[in-house]
Amino acid sequence: MIKRHFFLVAAAVLLGLMIVAVVLRMAFAGDEKSGGGRGGPGGGRGQTVSEAVIGARSFTDEIRVLGVARGRRSVNITSSTSELITRVLFTDGQRVAAGAPLVELQAREEDAGIIEARAQVAQAERQFDRYKTLADRGIAPRVTAEDAETALATARASLSAAQARRGDRLIRAPFAGVLGLSSVTAGTLVNPGGVITTLDDIDVVRVDFPVPERYLGVLRAGTPIRATIDAYGNEVFGGRIALIDTRINEQTRAVTARAEIPNPGARIRPGMAVRVAVQQGQRTAPAAPEAAVQYEGDGAFVYRIARGDRGSTAQRVEVETGSVESGFVEILSGLNVGDRIVGSGLNRIQPGAPVRVAGQGGGQAAGLGGHRPAAPAARGAAQ
Repeated sequence: MIKRHFFLVAAAVLLGLMIVAVVLRMAFAGDEKSGGGRGGPGGGRGQTVSEAVIGARSFTDEIRVLGVARGRRSVNITSSTSELITRVLFTDGQRVAAGAPLVELQAREEDAGIIEARAQVAQAERQFDRYKTLADRGIAPRVTAEDAETALATARASLSAAQARRGDRLIRAPFAGVLGLSSVTAGTLVNPGGVITTLDDIDVVRVDFPVPERYLGVLRAGTPIRATIDAYGNEVFGGRIALIDTRINEQTRAVTARAEIPNPGARIRPGMAVRVAVQQGQRTAPAAPEAAVQYEGDGAFVYRIARGDRGSTAQRVEVETGSVESGFVEILSGLNVGDRIVGSGLNRIQPGAPVRVAGQGGGQAAGLGGHRPAAPAARGAAQ
């Protein structure tokens, strides 16, 4: 009986030792796996990150606003009277010259008026010739010939008026441009103010945009602008400020500026929303890649790579940011040119955590800080 109890106790102890050994083995195996993610580059341990070096870049101060494109000259072609259209002399989208006939309205009364006026002129001419001849011979008084001359001038004026009324029945283009879409045909009844078609001179487009009054001191006629349109992606259209309004809106405290943009190929259409950027000047400042900057509330921070006796660690540094341009963020304070920071993967890093830079000293990633020439950026955007 004693031997039986002894064997049971021994088996229980052996089983307990085996369980403890398995647990310790699993614990040490976990430590070995996690150990590869700690330490400095010398030990090959720590979170692997890419490195970026803070570099000096050029940034351009710009005022950014939204405007609407208009033709240099735009008009709705309408009729001044209610009348039927007898002929349509244009096609949709046609480019026309100034004075080109577009629509002819019914003009039966005007045609009859011209015939009548011409008959009166012919009668007045015969009367004048007769009385002038008699007056020259002394048969008729001179005053009779003068009255006949006055009647002739009156008849001729009546003919000119009748022809003008007939001309009003032919609607012409007031200036050269491109016609829009139209739905009128021969037989359509048009009313005063009814739009027959549209006419736009869009070889050069005008963009009116509001600018806060605080920028009035830096705006000048002739100042270059850059414009982008959603329909054409990031393509930039260049132009210049042509005119600045003489009044400031009392409600918005903004002044309206007008820019002119060359429009070869008529790619910019009236009514398009145009994003306008007005350059104010350039400056050089430290810059970090956008991927290296994290935003939290109203502030921003980066992780600076600090070297120590036991390897590199990631130190959280609060920074003040400025403009964002071409993938780079302007650093106003908190970092200096040459500082090494974590370039990506910030969401996996804890402040003070050991890190390991990918590559040999992060040489390849160092180019992220960049000393490449900068494209124009935005600062102080006006809303």
